[in-house]
Amino acid sequence: MHGSIIEIVADYAHKDPKRLCVADKTGAYTYGQMWEKAQAGARKLEAMGIQKKDCVMVECTQDARFLVCDLACELYGAIFVPVEHRAPADRVEKIMADTDAGLFLCETEYEVPVKRMKTEEIFQIQEGTVQEGIFSFPKPEDTAEILYTTGTTGTSKGIEVTHGNNVALAENVKYGTEMKEGNVEFIPLPLSHSHGLRCCYANMLNGSAVVLMEGVSWVKPVFEMIEKYQVTAMDVSPSAVMILEQLAKGQLSKISGQIDYIQVGTEPLQEKVKEILTSYFPSARLYNFYGSTESGRTCVLDFNKENRAKCIGKPTRNATFIVTDEKRQPIESSKEHMGLLASAGPMNMKGYWRQPKLTAETMQDGYVYTNDMGYIDEDGYVYMFGRMDNVINCQGIKIAPEEIEEIARKYEQILDCACVPMEDKLSGQVPKLFVVVKDKELFQTKDLLNFLRQYIDGNKMPKRIEMIDEIPRTSNGKIHRAKLVTGKS
Repeated sequence: MHGSIIEIVADYAHKDPKRLCVADKTGAYTYGQMWEKAQAGARKLEAMGIQKKDCVMVECTQDARFLVCDLACELYGAIFVPVEHRAPADRVEKIMADTDAGLFLCETEYEVPVKRMKTEEIFQIQEGTVQEGIFSFPKPEDTAEILYTTGTTGTSKGIEVTHGNNVALAENVKYGTEMKEGNVEFIPLPLSHSHGLRCCYANMLNGSAVVLMEGVSWVKPVFEMIEKYQVTAMDVSPSAVMILEQLAKGQLSKISGQIDYIQVGTEPLQEKVKEILTSYFPSARLYNFYGSTESGRTCVLDFNKENRAKCIGKPTRNATFIVTDEKRQPIESSKEHMGLLASAGPMNMKGYWRQPKLTAETMQDGYVYTNDMGYIDEDGYVYMFGRMDNVINCQGIKIAPEEIEEIARKYEQILDCACVPMEDKLSGQVPKLFVVVKDKELFQTKDLLNFLRQYIDGNKMPKRIEMIDEIPRTSNGKIHRAKLVTGKS
């Protein structure tokens, strides 16, 4: 049993060093090469005076360099702290202060009070400098990384993850997707966040390959890479699916036969996205994963096989679910008697970095407690109806904004939308809907309201609709509701 991702990579490097591990726009790298580069990178960390358990911040370059920096930290015993590509300076400063990072590996020119080095310098190795057996593999209980949330519901938090957590997380993805030998997965999602990064770990656990790109807006190179490396799987966000459908309809049809599965994550899955994927990939397994940075992907549903409304599937390999009341007492749940979802398993985080009080509030008895409302049916399927902290309380009626957004996106003039609470003297809160439309001259609010009334109860109807140019989203695609509520960009 392997206790870390770097140990898994080393194992494949010794068994089959020429097996493809990572491909990006600069080239392709085998397990043997990645292992050699990780060893050389660990030696450089040592030469720079980095101590074991020191935090090393790494700017996401969305390529093999970034993964080598990650693996080098693992092997050396440093704590890997990824940050977004070209993250704002104030975010970099806050994370650096919070972690007391001793080194920043980056390509962007930041003014920072610690040692700084280009990621390329870790990636490059000199012939004959790699020596086997210099470093020992980390223990499963050792901290591997700190992943900072994007702060959509408040202040960004550092989530402390162990090496053992990462192996369990990788197992959830590998077995949840029924990953086959020889899998080649296309990942355009940012590796600075948990979804894309953990997909890489799952493929390394499987001994398969990942093809990395930064987004899907440049359609031609996307499909060139898919063809060149004979991609068999994709890890995408709903917004990426929408972009590909708009820009590359014919090319999606051409690759349909070679795709074994597609997994979708980072934000709630819209019915429109499901329809697009099932139409272009009728024979593929299409997975909607539910999870969080704290727990990883803990539920999975193949919606091409069965499409149950509001269902997030069944628990993944290492996950156990319960439903609780607001006092965290387990309840017998149903559609008529919903509660809050909680999950336990070896994939759950070690805790919030340097926040023991918050950790104790979120984790108890091995469970990570969420604000997600839902229930578990008699067949073991888990259903989720939105976040309690996103719920709009209108005269005592609980309204999930996702419910309104899902219907609004079906209206032909709507490109994107987001629903948030608006203060109201009589009702407490009422729904307000922000919309991005195809044609501002043709769009009529009354026509949208008439459409919504066909599907939404009168007491849940938006009381105000506002057109904006773009829905604010985080770097991994989630709606930034706080910005819409406060009006701050």
